[in-house]
Amino acid sequence: FKFPPTIFAHNPTLDNFKNLMNLAGSTGIPMSRYFLNSMIVTVLTVVLNLLITIMAAYVFSKKKFKIKGALWEINQMALMFVATAVSIPRYLIIVIGAYNTWFAHILPLIALPVGLFLVKQFVDGIPDALIEAAVVDGAGDATILRKIIIPLTNRLLQHQCFNIPAGMEQRGNIKQYITNEALRTLTYYVNSIGTNNAVAASGMVAAANLIMFIPNLIIFICMQSKVMNTMASSGIK
Repeated sequence: FKFPPTIFAHNPTLDNFKNLMNLAGSTGIPMSRYFLNSMIVTVLTVVLNLLITIMAAYVFSKKKFKIKGALWEINQMALMFVATAVSIPRYLIIVIGAYNTWFAHILPLIALPVGLFLVKQFVDGIPDALIEAAVVDGAGDATILRKIIIPLTNRLLQHQCFNIPAGMEQRGNIKQYITNEALRTLTYYVNSIGTNNAVAASGMVAAANLIMFIPNLIIFICMQSKVMNTMASSGIK
């Protein structure tokens, strides 16, 4: 809020991080709980999303059944809708049996149309002759997925592992699904800090955003070669 703005801080301090920890402790829920919730939700969401996406991509790409075209068109139409447009039907589905549970965090992100679209394009590039040879050797669908589809789409799946948590950060405010403070994630907590006094809490919000950014940065540094190779392959394809 300083004017004129400056690039570097004149008096660097860690007070914002200390205040952030103290504020979290004053609510009765330690900040470590929000971290743990975020880790659990992220891991479960990524695993389930990748599992569902790769199986669906294999079915749409290599299997033949009557309503295949209709279901794929539905997936393509779903690409046009943003999260806000489906918030009401999503809420109606969650309150049936997932309200105030861990699954309320996970359900909205375990099947994403854009992820299925991208993975299917990669699976389309796998020769049918390779699948047919595996079937002749007695391989079932589970074996084909494990030994052919997943290894050949490994780079894209790693790229998805990086994109899914980033998408979760954008959908972190799910207060309409979770009322139990102990089940809320770090993203929700950060979004709620500056609700009453955005100016006074801006320092703590910036500190919290930095904390949330660090895991994404570490993942990108460790996987940057895979991410860049996947983007290059997508462009060539």
